[in-house]
Amino acid sequence: MDFLELFNKPNLIAAHRGDRSGKPENTLSALVSSVGRCDFVEIDVQLTKDLVPVIIHDETLARTSNVSTIKAFEDRAPWRVSKFALQELEQLDFGSWFDSRYAPLLTLEKALTFVKEAQLFLNIEIKDISHVFADGVVVEKIITLIQRTQIEHLVLLSSFYHNYLPLCKTYAPTIPTAALQAGRHPNDLIPYLRTLKVDAYHPEDKITTREIVERVRDAGFFVNVYTVNDPVRQQELFSWGVNGVFTDCLRERIRS
Repeated sequence: MDFLELFNKPNLIAAHRGDRSGKPENTLSALVSSVGRCDFVEIDVQLTKDLVPVIIHDETLARTSNVSTIKAFEDRAPWRVSKFALQELEQLDFGSWFDSRYAPLLTLEKALTFVKEAQLFLNIEIKDISHVFADGVVVEKIITLIQRTQIEHLVLLSSFYHNYLPLCKTYAPTIPTAALQAGRHPNDLIPYLRTLKVDAYHPEDKITTREIVERVRDAGFFVNVYTVNDPVRQQELFSWGVNGVFTDCLRERIRS
């Protein structure tokens, strides 16, 4: 089964940044903890200074690591990920902020290796780093690792920075893509999604209505909504035809 076949199943649950209610987000432990408790996992990827794809959500390291306590890095605030080489990031702890236990940096390569072993479907959100790296460089680095691991069928690529999405199709036509959207829907939504050549639309919960879901689904796109922790709201979205929801709380999984 590939990702598009998965979307034909009802009421899909996606673990947002892994099992982030039980483990530090975007770490290997968060991926491990999500196995068997969701239909697919979402993680965030961006590039280091030396162009290595790593799994970190924020543009800076302050919230999810102990970087502010490392004397060698104290003069590099606000500690942007793109200003650190892989070797430097590997010195940081990405877990103690959550539950006092150490967690190492998760690279995309390590995440893909785990996903292949676990046969876990993975939504990779490409963070908008267009102000630092050329779009083609970002997409090529990520897709090269996916192809090298030979798990194209287990992967979905998404981004809020929509310029990445047609490039993804150019580099890897068989890997499905999704447009993430916050705030408001793009004008002429259906023609716009067709221009991007995406397979799915991922709007935030607060802008998602039954009318939007029905219109997008009728046009042939899948719809997955973020971030929905309320089980009642999850059920409502599923009743509208939403394919899946992203949640921080895997314990709240809803099945019809």
